[in-house]
Amino acid sequence: MTRKKSPAEKITTIKLLEETKLRIEKLREHKRESYDDILRKILYVLNTARESPEKAKRVLERIANLRQRMIEEEKQQKEDLENENKIE
Repeated sequence: MTRKKSPAEKITTIKLLEETKLRIEKLREHKRESYDDILRKILYVLNTARESPEKAKRVLERIANLRQRMIEEEKQQKEDLENENKIE
């Protein structure tokens, strides 16, 4: 879902409460996903939900599954690193 920015596109700054930022980050599918990408995804799901709630539900389930896999991989990497440090 990441897209390249054209030179004509302007970048802006928005203020978020810490809680809002954390909630947005929970929708992140991979570490390098930008806030712009996440917000676009949220808008896509909202627009999809109007026309096809079942499709929106499938998108949210896919996000949840990818997020869970990312968390499990990070946990495994941390455990592997800790085990390597114990051996040395």
